[in-house]
Amino acid sequence: MPDELELLRDANPVPAHGPYYGDGPLDHRAERRLELMLRDEPAPPVRRRVPRARSLWGLAATAVVLATAFTALLGGPSGQPAVAAPRPLTVRAHSTAVPLDRMSQLAAAAAADGSPGLRRGTHVQSWSLGMSDDKPPVTLPEERVVRWRADDSHTELVVATDPRHPGRPVLTDEGDTPRLVADGHVLSRTTYPPSWSDAPPEARPPHDPAALRAYLTETARTGTGTLTTAELLDAVEELLDHWTLGARESAALVRVLADAGGLRPAGQVTDRLGRPGQAYTYDTRGERRLLILDPRTGAVLGLEATVTRDDPRYGVKAGDVMSYSAWMR
Repeated sequence: MPDELELLRDANPVPAHGPYYGDGPLDHRAERRLELMLRDEPAPPVRRRVPRARSLWGLAATAVVLATAFTALLGGPSGQPAVAAPRPLTVRAHSTAVPLDRMSQLAAAAAADGSPGLRRGTHVQSWSLGMSDDKPPVTLPEERVVRWRADDSHTELVVATDPRHPGRPVLTDEGDTPRLVADGHVLSRTTYPPSWSDAPPEARPPHDPAALRAYLTETARTGTGTLTTAELLDAVEELLDHWTLGARESAALVRVLADAGGLRPAGQVTDRLGRPGQAYTYDTRGERRLLILDPRTGAVLGLEATVTRDDPRYGVKAGDVMSYSAWMR
């Protein structure tokens, strides 16, 4: 009688060496084999004929899930980042690149009626690269929702989810060990007591560009006075992790970014939540930052950090996405 492992390998519709394994649709051959298996018909022979594919489907599916899990946790035989890792966003070829000065004018016009208004709290989807000295890097996606109450207390909900692959298991480092959890798994749910801090970024952000620049400088807490563009982008990220900006605050922020210099218009992109945006790049010390603005209102949609040179110490290569945040209203 044929060895069960050999039968399992023959029944598996997604071979480990296949180009679509782990993160994408099946190829044509795999689709045909899967269809035959589900219809309880014999599949075309690989090394031998499998007369009853359906009886092996449970084992085959288990093998695929386990192999996917090991690929995600260990980064695959080549030591590349886990299959959860997003690719860098690509600017649409030959698209129009809108300068920040022009975007500032568009944002100011969109903010004329003051709507929508500023809201305390945030809703952000993020991907971050977890690295260690002895394991391949893995990408950890999560979604965080912070909501404030009238008494100035607030709640923070963090779940493991990846909108690029709804319903699929998600990689997390909960407990300091990477593992797969169900999509939507609650990582933390915390209620915080009232807070009345008047220091940025907890303080209400202003909608005047000069005042907002001072606010962001205080947020960065560098103690060096004028912020570099990289420090400014870090301060913007911290601001957006505390507040959902209104139209007037977004317009002021675009003006601050335009005055800072260093951000180059790149063209149009579609962000990881499927939203159209205008992209601006900033390169510094082995990293490229990609800022994505709403083309109509200038609101910040996302911020991506990508490695621009290899770092063998942590197994990262040029083009790996170190972090990505997508903010929502």
